[in-house]
Amino acid sequence: MRTVDVLITGFFSPAAVAAIGLADLYARVPLRVGMGLGSGAIAVASQETGRGATATRDRAIAQALLVGALAGLPLTAVGVLGSEALIGVLGAEHAVVLLGGQYLAIVLAAAPFRITGFVGARALQGVGDTRTPMLANGTATGLNVLLSVALGLGIGPAPRLGIVGVGAATAASRVVEAALLVGALRSPNTEASLAWPREFVVTRQLLAVSAPDVAGGMSTELANFPFNALLLLFGTEATAAYHIANRLSQQLAAPLFRALRTVSSIRVGQALGAGDEGEARTVAGAVCALGLLILGAAGAALFVGADPLVGLFTDDAATAGDAVAFTRAFAVAMVPIGVYFPLAGALKGAGDTRTPFYAGLVGAYGFLLGSSYVLAVTLGLGIVGVCVGLVLSWAGRAVVVGVGVRRGDWAGLAARLIAERATLDEPE
Repeated sequence: MRTVDVLITGFFSPAAVAAIGLADLYARVPLRVGMGLGSGAIAVASQETGRGATATRDRAIAQALLVGALAGLPLTAVGVLGSEALIGVLGAEHAVVLLGGQYLAIVLAAAPFRITGFVGARALQGVGDTRTPMLANGTATGLNVLLSVALGLGIGPAPRLGIVGVGAATAASRVVEAALLVGALRSPNTEASLAWPREFVVTRQLLAVSAPDVAGGMSTELANFPFNALLLLFGTEATAAYHIANRLSQQLAAPLFRALRTVSSIRVGQALGAGDEGEARTVAGAVCALGLLILGAAGAALFVGADPLVGLFTDDAATAGDAVAFTRAFAVAMVPIGVYFPLAGALKGAGDTRTPFYAGLVGAYGFLLGSSYVLAVTLGLGIVGVCVGLVLSWAGRAVVVGVGVRRGDWAGLAARLIAERATLDEPE
């Protein structure tokens, strides 16, 4: 949905594109919370499905949804009360601050729904239902496109609200997606259901598994603040260029690497739930090989098509030139991305979210920030140095999770979590 926002605001000005990009640094916080809670939900749901303990699974899903909804409320308050101040601390131009503040306040108003929707999707995926989340997301995305075009550009009878209309479209689509997923969980048409929690063992496990993932996501997002400050050293056009390239790569590759990560989590979690560690390791290796093949091909296509693809987002010459360079850097990074996401998904399916957390720290702070600054500023390579740092950040992540899968005790961790939950079993 963020890609749609950037595409529509590209018709306004580079300042509007930069505003969306900077606001997205904060707007991604609900996503990170949802991803963390979703990791806990998919680990428990897949493992309990694998061993046939559906009552425990359904209680875990309900708890994850409740925690997610509550976690979104403070984010809504922060967005409504301090959105312009949050954009202003990044050192952006006044026009960017005003536009970004308007967009951020609207998007964060839907934070509880964003988190709930993500957790609901991951819970359904954990039981093997990938169709329902896909349909819900597709419906919400289609609604977002229609509303963004109508309200952003003033098509037909709709008023031209500019960036406010784009933000309202995104918020509305988040509400619809959450409603569809929670409704699916409450209906008799899905295998998973909702059951009121009766003990704290599952809650504690959910929080223990989710906390490192939330912390890892937050630390990665925090790294983006100084990283964007680094980009702003090269001008608003360079900042807009990076966010255009980021959206392009996300639009092409995100459905692919997210699917690979999800499949890896589901299959590994269910295999461990059934007590088959060998099958879990085989699945992790197979999905990683598939990821290399698929993401490598996607990267090649992105590299070759960088020029015309960037042209869809902007006709500003300075912005377009830098955007092509960033897009090709993302294209090269598809190779380590193809390794990282399947292996991180396998670890999370087992309940090991600490290793991906460490990988994120290494990638974000050691390379995205550290290497980019040294190469771009200290050595004077400019945008080229930032591009190299970007590629290295994903390579570092891939190495850490690769070592974790090969040498870590993730299968043993899953066995201990399952044994603890088994004490709660009751006749189905």
